[in-house]
This record gives sequence, structure tokens and C-alpha cells, in this order.
Amino acid sequence: MERNMPLPAVSATNNRRGLFPDNDPFSSGWLSTGGPHEIYYEECGRPDGKPCVILHGGPGGAVNPTMRRFFDPKKWRMALFDQRGCGRSRPNASLDDNTTWSLIEDIERLREHLGIEKWTVFGGSWGSTLALAYAITHPERVEGLVLRGIFLLTERELRWFYQDGASFLFPDAWERFCAPIPAAERGDMIAAYHKRLTHPDRAVQAEAAAAWSQWEGDTISIRGPEARPSKFNEIDFAIAFARIECHFFANGGFFPEEGWLLKNADKLKDIPGWIVQGRFDVVTPLESAWKLQKAWPAARFEIVWDAGHASTEPGIIDALVRATEQAFGR
Repeated sequence: MERNMPLPAVSATNNRRGLFPDNDPFSSGWLSTGGPHEIYYEECGRPDGKPCVILHGGPGGAVNPTMRRFFDPKKWRMALFDQRGCGRSRPNASLDDNTTWSLIEDIERLREHLGIEKWTVFGGSWGSTLALAYAITHPERVEGLVLRGIFLLTERELRWFYQDGASFLFPDAWERFCAPIPAAERGDMIAAYHKRLTHPDRAVQAEAAAAWSQWEGDTISIRGPEARPSKFNEIDFAIAFARIECHFFANGGFFPEEGWLLKNADKLKDIPGWIVQGRFDVVTPLESAWKLQKAWPAARFEIVWDAGHASTEPGIIDALVRATEQAFGR
């Protein structure tokens, strides 16, 4: 470790903060993209509060009520939206014109629609990827970044989770993940799944989507499979989630070159940031957060020692709630 390099904060296990109370949207609707997609969005919290946008994971996930609870609804004006092809956005599970860059355009389209000049951007896992890409592309629109479970969408990360790495820790779950794929195709699991998830037969898609989603659900938390999101068991959700996620991964996130986010991290230098990372995150391992913090030293960096990937782990909740409180108080 470099001399004089500040050590990351480490979260304590007592006096942890919990989520804010449930709060319902005060407005919602669908936003046209000018193409085949309509984006579902909602606003929560205080209409005249400090603005933020909350980006869900996946890609292919969707917003849920828990995501609203990381921000104090008495202080923040929260905007959330279902990204193209998932959640309540239309059409469901569509891969047409569905790329990182089209999602960034949607974030800007929503910001302009809501009349917001600048906002704090919050995202975990794929949400952190999209948040970083948005901030690099539109730094003048970002008041701050609150990120969890850093995912830089590199070949190294994809191989770890979908080829060789996480499989060493979860051989039982990995066997289930491999089951729909013939042995001859297992040298490139993303390509093998992409073939099935884009198959014209919905039954083929459904079998692959169930296995793809279960693999992520089995590895998401140190609390075990009981922490798997219940939506992974809903076939319509699983198909949209798996199809869109695999579509992005098979195309390298649609970035122009490998490692694009880190190579452009200098554009974050004037943006306040908070990075929260579970020590035992198997889905998006700590190495990526470590590399990001070194490329963006102004960001506050916190490792939660008793947490995996899920945003609902107690230590992750505590660190993120403290981060949003600090972001408000700047």
C-alpha cells in the first residue's frame, strides 16, 4: 500500500442506521423516448426537496419500494425509473435500442422532464456502472454520487462471476447454473445463455432465465438463499432480467473499449462521492471498488466487513443511509 494513502473507513457492527419509513410516490407516469420504449418513472419524498435519481441494478432489474428508503423523504425529492425493457416500462423484455448510451439519454430525458438542473445520483451493482457512465458523460449535471457494489463491467469481472471464480465458492449453485447448457458450450457461459435467452421459443427463454436468475440469487448475500429477491421466482421478471442482463454483458456493456470507466475516471474529480462495498461481495468483488477509489481519490470509501452484495444487508443499509445524509448536508 502506498505510504500516506488514506485507509478506507470500516463500518462498525453496533449503532447501525436503518432504512427510512415507507413512502409512496407523489407523482408517476410514463415518459416517451421517441422510439419503441416508454419509461415508467415515479417521484417520492418532498416535492421541493434536494433532487436525486435512484438507478436500479441488473441491467434488467426494476425499482422497488425499498429503494426509496435510503433517503430521508422529508429532505429529498427522489426520482426512480424502470430502465428500458423491465419493470413497468414498455415493451417488456425488449432488447431493441437498449444500450448503456440509450439509458444515459433516458436519465437526461427524465431530468429535463422534471425540471431539475442538477441532482445526486445513487446506484448499486449495475446501477453503479450506469451512474459512473452518466457522471462521466454529464459531469455538470451531477451534484454527488452515492455508489454500492462497484461494477466496472470489465471482462475480468464477467469471467469471475460467469466463468471461473465465484464457481469455486458456490459449486452447488454453479452446477445448477450449468445444468441447461451442454458441456460442449460451457467454455463461454455468457454466449451460451445469450443464445437461449434470445431464442424465439419462450419456453427456451424461460428455462434459461430461471437458471440465470437463480445463480445471482444464490450468491447475492452472505445470509444465504433466503435473501434472494422474491421477484426472481416470477417468470416474467426473470425473463426480462436475464435477457437484458445477458444482452448487455454479451456486448461488453456497449462501452467503446475495455476498462472505459476507469480510463475516464478523471472526469469525476470534481464530483463528491461515496463508495460502499461489502467485503464478501461475490457478485461484484472488492477489487473493482478498490481500483475506482484509487482512480477517484476524493471519494469517501467504506468497506463493510460483514456484508456481501445485497443492498439490504444491515451494514450496507447503515453505510448508504449515512452517505445520503452526508450528501444532503454538503
